[in-house]
Amino acid sequence: MVLNLVLRFLLEICVLMAYGYLGIQTGKGMFFKLLLGVGAPALFVVLWSMFGSPKATCPLSGISHFMFEFVIFSLAVIALCAIGQSKLANVFAILIIINQILLSVFNQR
Repeated sequence: MVLNLVLRFLLEICVLMAYGYLGIQTGKGMFFKLLLGVGAPALFVVLWSMFGSPKATCPLSGISHFMFEFVIFSLAVIALCAIGQSKLANVFAILIIINQILLSVFNQR
């Protein structure tokens, strides 16, 4: 089902936004706000392109891929909670769980 893959892509974009928002909210002073607001999502992009994406340079498989995704997405949920967006974090977590279930049901891994 293509819609589930679209949801997956949108969740990945939301992870970027959550990390960036956390960086901007926690940085002290404009320099550190920009550094963390750009650096945290950039770190996610590097890690995702190395290990998590379908065209990863060092692709993980099986349980190691699942655990990598679990950590990456869970940290985004925690980031939203840390900046006071608990309702958004709850919705995001539910969407991640639904997406993971559908990825398994439709064999889209």
